[in-house]
Amino acid sequence: MARPLVAHINLSALRHNYRLARQLHGGRALAVVKANAYGHGAVPCAQALSAEADGFAVACIEEALQLRQAGITAPILLLEGIFSADELPLVVAHDLWLVVHHELQYQWLAAYHTDYRFTVWLKMNSGMNRVGFFPADYAEKYHQLTALPQVKKVVLMTHFARADEPDSSASAEQLARFHHICAELPAERSACNSAAVLGVPAAHGDWARPGIMLYGSNPFEQALETTAALQPVMSLRSEVIAVRELPAGEPIGYGARFVTEAPTRVGVVACGYADGYPRVVPTGTPVWVAGQRGRIIGRVSMDMLTIDLTAVPQAQVGSAVELWGEQININEIAAAAGTISYELLCNVKRARFVWQA
Repeated sequence: MARPLVAHINLSALRHNYRLARQLHGGRALAVVKANAYGHGAVPCAQALSAEADGFAVACIEEALQLRQAGITAPILLLEGIFSADELPLVVAHDLWLVVHHELQYQWLAAYHTDYRFTVWLKMNSGMNRVGFFPADYAEKYHQLTALPQVKKVVLMTHFARADEPDSSASAEQLARFHHICAELPAERSACNSAAVLGVPAAHGDWARPGIMLYGSNPFEQALETTAALQPVMSLRSEVIAVRELPAGEPIGYGARFVTEAPTRVGVVACGYADGYPRVVPTGTPVWVAGQRGRIIGRVSMDMLTIDLTAVPQAQVGSAVELWGEQININEIAAAAGTISYELLCNVKRARFVWQA
């Protein structure tokens, strides 16, 4: 009998969310499957989308090669580009698209002589101030790239820093800089991550790059009309592995952070911070147990956490527990932990993964 912690991955929901992204944005959409598809399994997720995705985006060449080796033939964009000139033969051999976001990457490409013709996504730093060419240098770099015989196509791109803040003017300011510089550049454009697809319609263009929304998580603190149709892809589930009755005044777990105020029925669940569940969540963080909403009590341990079963008399050893998924919104857990859903999803480990078509 295996430990009961299971990450159920609903690939039908993944396809639904991709179609929603494409419908809302218009144009084409690269499904972002970097970081092992945000913890969901890059290969099975890419395979599930292979019949309809316009392409995929990953962080680095290692992630791209994993997809190619699994039989993915669609375009794959390297979002961080290459890290050395030595990677260019692999880009050619596996027909990858690459982002160019700094001068060295341009120089490596310019010095590489080949009959192959690259598709390059030229990144502008429009206000994120992480990577990308400054607006003042961007048009010149575009013309330098298009003059290279080994470059077939250049796509213009930028990335928003605050698209997940609907009340901020930052995205509009970044978009204005991007469009102003690109106005005279005859090329396709890409500005939208998930938050921009859902909340910045003025940024919709030729290519979208949806990430977190593919996995059914709302990138905003509040629900928007466009986020209502998202379907969670991962349900992290376990079981109650022990039940005990405690009188009032009894401490539970490390540090005695929780002390019973009344007779309490306590359930122990096989999931802890070594599995990726955040240690820092407070008492009261929700779980779904035996068909109803419950709460965590006490501190999350490495392998286990404790929940209050006082109001869940039907719960017994073996009762199903959902930590997040269809019943418990992962954003509730992220907010309780002071983080974002992206981090929680990427951190899941030791769970048995089950991919459902």
